[in-house]
Amino acid sequence: MVCIRQATVHDLLQMQKTNLWCLPENYQMKYYFYHLLSWPQLLWVAEDSNGKIVGYVLAKMEEDETQPPHGHITSLAVLRTHRRRGIATMLMKRSQLAMESVFKAQYVSLHVRKSNRAAFHLYTQTLKYEINDIEKGYYADGEDAYDMRCVFSKNKNGALIAGLESITEGIKQVEVEN
Repeated sequence: MVCIRQATVHDLLQMQKTNLWCLPENYQMKYYFYHLLSWPQLLWVAEDSNGKIVGYVLAKMEEDETQPPHGHITSLAVLRTHRRRGIATMLMKRSQLAMESVFKAQYVSLHVRKSNRAAFHLYTQTLKYEINDIEKGYYADGEDAYDMRCVFSKNKNGALIAGLESITEGIKQVEVEN
């Protein structure tokens, strides 16, 4: 069984290790610390029954005051052995819910490689992100990225409800069967 929970400082080394196993974009430890110290509500991990981190989401709030408040998914990774179980979806929904409820974000953005079809499917079909732009040569190897956004909904009074129904759907069940 896998448990989805908020990340702590004790998880950062395992999060970095998961990143190194899964993704070509890697970060120094100080970058993980920066996220955890600045936006602890937005970092979530998937932990197996042995205490091993098998997935994580690293997210932040953008600090550009000329833009409406919005979050950004810095990195999402799930070990290959644990994919296709809904873990990435759960991690994303937890982080997005905190963006809206804690920080009053109006939307969330992310970048994804144009060649990453599995991630693109997750973002567009499951999580309802839309392409905002294409950033040419975004990645270190020169590959283009889709700049994607998921806009949180507004109710009749104009208050953001973050598609809370869609975000919270499935969150009540925080354990994922192996």
